Amino acid sequence: MDERFALAGIRPTAPAPAAPKPKWYKGKPLLAIGFLAAMALGCLFCQVIMTKDPAYMDLANYARRPDREFLFGTDTLGRDIFSMIWSGGRVSLAIGFLATAISTSIAVAVGAASGLAPRWLDRLLMRLTDILLSIPSLLTVVLLQAVLGQAGVMSLSLVIGVTSWQSIAKLVRTEVRQLRRSEYVIAARCMGGGFFHLLRRHLAPNFLSSIMFMVVMNVRAAIVAESTLSFMGVGLPLEIISWGSMLSLADNALTSGAWWIILIPGAFLAATLLAITELGSWLRKSANKKQSNL
Repeated sequence: MDERFALAGIRPTAPAPAAPKPKWYKGKPLLAIGFLAAMALGCLFCQVIMTKDPAYMDLANYARRPDREFLFGTDTLGRDIFSMIWSGGRVSLAIGFLATAISTSIAVAVGAASGLAPRWLDRLLMRLTDILLSIPSLLTVVLLQAVLGQAGVMSLSLVIGVTSWQSIAKLVRTEVRQLRRSEYVIAARCMGGGFFHLLRRHLAPNFLSSIMFMVVMNVRAAIVAESTLSFMGVGLPLEIISWGSMLSLADNALTSGAWWIILIPGAFLAATLLAITELGSWLRKSANKKQSNL
């Protein structure tokens, strides 16, 4: 064969390098998650880290500046603010999670029932939801708490929970309206599956990821509601320590110049709310990305 010519064909090429796998922590709000985990552990095991009895009124050291003995100072009643932060955080977080559990349960039940109901019942439930949504929630909470009487952790969680389910219910209803035309849902209904069977086995696993960010934001809203009510003087009594009840002494702190009574509890509350907001935003973006991929 003439050396000037060569056989032509597919030239072997080197395999393309594999795309690097995204790192597990990329895009995740690790700082917010770490802060919330540290706060939850600190409040849960507050007996270990508290240096004083948070309810003890040391009148000889009232409104004392932060020092080695009182790390965050004392309030106008002589109580140690460092110990109150962790003890009060446990109460505030408990109210946030209890109220969110109540509101989420009501929202899932009402939203799923509306999504599966006939058109006339669906319209009736949604109009009722719109009416309740148009009423300021803080006004409703104050009214219901006045009816129940003395505020407590359980009563305040119940009042906040039963007044903050409407937005989640509307989203659940929208998701269920789309899911009820699925073949597996139709097959389950034809086989005699009841409402709670459909909700537990077929509907809830498919819409929980869509409402998770709203559930997280409801925790934040419940903590804000408790703090607002305590600051207004209609929330938890003074003997039940929470972040809101600590801030209820703000007027005395301003007149006495004790800035640490307001600044330190307010900083913990603001940082916790900011971390919850960051976590909720990440969950919302994750849910939107999953739906766009589908």
